[in-house]
Amino acid sequence: MHLASGASLEPIAGDDTGGTYFLCGGTAVLHASCDGYASLVADSVGEALEMLIRLPWWCEDVSAEMSEEELMAAVRAADDGIREELAPELDELEAQRTALLSGLGLPDRPLAELAAMSDAATRRTEPDHVLLNSRELLAYRLEEPFRQPLHEIVLGPGREVLERMRSGDSDARSGAGAWAESADDPVLRAGVLRAAQFDRRAGDLPLLRFLLERECAQRTEWYEERRLAAMLVALHGQERDVPLLRSATAGQVTDSASAVRWAHAQEGKRHGREVAAESEFTWIELARRQGRVEHARVALIRMLDDTGPDAERLRELSRALERIGDHAQAARAQSHLLSLQDTAWERASEAYALARLERGKGDLTAAARALEAARAAVGAGGTDGTAGSVPDETVSEWHRRGLGRLITEQHLELTLAAAGAGDSELARTTMTHARLLLDTIGKESAKALSKLSTRAKWAVAALPRAGR
Repeated sequence: MHLASGASLEPIAGDDTGGTYFLCGGTAVLHASCDGYASLVADSVGEALEMLIRLPWWCEDVSAEMSEEELMAAVRAADDGIREELAPELDELEAQRTALLSGLGLPDRPLAELAAMSDAATRRTEPDHVLLNSRELLAYRLEEPFRQPLHEIVLGPGREVLERMRSGDSDARSGAGAWAESADDPVLRAGVLRAAQFDRRAGDLPLLRFLLERECAQRTEWYEERRLAAMLVALHGQERDVPLLRSATAGQVTDSASAVRWAHAQEGKRHGREVAAESEFTWIELARRQGRVEHARVALIRMLDDTGPDAERLRELSRALERIGDHAQAARAQSHLLSLQDTAWERASEAYALARLERGKGDLTAAARALEAARAAVGAGGTDGTAGSVPDETVSEWHRRGLGRLITEQHLELTLAAAGAGDSELARTTMTHARLLLDTIGKESAKALSKLSTRAKWAVAALPRAGR
């Protein structure tokens, strides 16, 4: 097992149901049950002991909403039940608890405070304390009431600034306040626009117009926000906004009537009013842009765990995981995706992508297997120079198209990685395949890879020979 965040994880205790307690990052305590659930227990071993002593596992019907009196009654009832069912010899439990707390030097807090601490800790499980099975990379589950929806997290800053803009918190000309903040920060502005998408007010047109002007002026790569801002402005159908909308929509809007029609079409296709209808990838990408990488990672892992044989979804998950730098999870998604491909061209395309991801996570042997699958799919020859057989007509021209270049490029990259890792055998074998591919693909593709090829050849040449 390991934490998705990469923080340290040390098993420190077990329980009588097969569960395990872990120390995370040297301080916090995580509990993993035998049935696949894991949650943060406390911020320290001391606090965890307090909770286990005062609110033991048999006290199941307690919650942070209960009063001190209700909690005390629930613990007494649970103690009576456990004595009757399992341990009639356990008398004076409260006295023993008091002695144990005193002996360990732990405070005797009110039960309501402990219950609140326990509840708060569980709610902090995500994103930094998500436990993974290291072999299959599946995440341990967290009970739904303790999971905060990602859209609530990433929309928070935008909602706060939107409310300040609505309240007249300065303007862009003053160089201060919410208007200036949204003008200067495209990521914050994206959150403001998303907040406005799901909370539309009749008096928002001036601020929406301002946001659209900033989107058009800065022309960032995030054209989706520009389109969203244009839609929100166009819905108001004001003639004065037509020139701005014409620019933002590349001429699709020509007058106020066409603006409204265009806006309703956009609303129906991609920018509706319901948060629940929005793609989860919208919030994941916004989280990544906001620097909330762990939130994005956890959301993607849980989505991947719940995804069946859906090729498009797996492809999107693989690419999104690669963008945040989690090559191991991306390779898991990509491996599932590869298994779903029907044609040789598709198998080759997804296999070279898998090789890239396996190399990124440091598994060079797995990367070599993926490249072997790519070569087999297109019928590329072995190290003896034989041509092999082309599995189907869809790949007959693979070497003359971009696919040939991409497969060859991955061979060269793997050669460099293997040489850098000191794996002489893998480096030489992969370079042999790369040379054959360089002789097979189109001249322009081979020329484009010449610098990479030269580096790979020199890296192999510098490797020690066997027996030396």
